[in-house]
Amino acid sequence: MLKVKDLHAYYGHIRALNGISLDIQVDEFVTIIGNNGAGKTTLMMAISGLVAKISGTIEFQGVMLNKLPPYRILECGLAHVPQGRMLFPDMTVLDNLNLGALRGGPNQSLQKKREEVCNYFPIIAERLRQKAGTLSGGEQQMLTIARALMVTPKLLMLDEPSSGLAPIVTQEVARIVAKLNKGGITLLLVEQNARLALELADSAYILENGILSQKEPAAKLLNSDEVEKAYLGIA
Repeated sequence: MLKVKDLHAYYGHIRALNGISLDIQVDEFVTIIGNNGAGKTTLMMAISGLVAKISGTIEFQGVMLNKLPPYRILECGLAHVPQGRMLFPDMTVLDNLNLGALRGGPNQSLQKKREEVCNYFPIIAERLRQKAGTLSGGEQQMLTIARALMVTPKLLMLDEPSSGLAPIVTQEVARIVAKLNKGGITLLLVEQNARLALELADSAYILENGILSQKEPAAKLLNSDEVEKAYLGIA
């Protein structure tokens, strides 16, 4: 579904990604773990067309994405939920959702799309007339994911969805993310909470200093002593 080959990305003269290759299959749930500054967010931004200086190839369902602007990539069915939520705080929840449906996706009414999305996020359905900036942190994260779902993506990329959330809210977001994958959405998750990511995903990569490991079953990495010591908080 998504094939990245020999990807290099630069910020000015600094190389942030060094020859990355990855392969994600339809309906797969893949996570990328790594320390802060490893290049995880840069990788997602490069795939989404938000990093201008790259080399290598990015192919999504047979379409080369390298030369496409971000809105065209979204129209192809690849949606990106960025770190930091990036909602429009002075607009209502309803308006934030409607903005998510402006590009791509099946030709169906906004109301039908909202109903489908709100099935995953009942709390959002109760807040439609409320300004997005007045929501709790967990509700804002749910709205950010819900907005991306309004385009009816084939592949959803999530960048640190648990960032800043209380543990109980993190578990609820994790439950919804797993449900999305079971509902037929292919997922690419970047998550600082490595244990949670490996518990959720089918497969995993480790990104270190801009270099990506070979893909492994997530359960194998979860039970690895080396990964435990490096990423799972074991001294």
